[in-house]
Amino acid sequence: MTKTQTGNQGENLACEHLNKLGYKIIERNFRIRGGEIDIIALDKDELVFVEVKTRYSHQFGLPLESITPWKIKFILKAALFYILKVKWGDRPYRLDAVLVDYAEDKNDPKIEVIKNITS
Repeated sequence: MTKTQTGNQGENLACEHLNKLGYKIIERNFRIRGGEIDIIALDKDELVFVEVKTRYSHQFGLPLESITPWKIKFILKAALFYILKVKWGDRPYRLDAVLVDYAEDKNDPKIEVIKNITS
């Protein structure tokens, strides 16, 4: 499976999981120069920017370990652009992570949502 296919599969599972938790998916793969947001959703009245990390092994670390401060900086840059684009104003927003981990079971991944990873 290619890196793109792995990412798409993880994002599809993340969207399904977030929907079950009550999130409303607004947009996927929002890109600007210098940043990308995997999923943009609403959780009640809060705008949520979601970074999805999918792993089939822990050879290169756990999914959360790949969300570095540098990566968060670029996600926030794209998020702030999106906030201006849609005129979100001063309403609340946050950055969440969805970790899709196939390392223990290739047929039934562990899916974990971490809210507000910037705090």
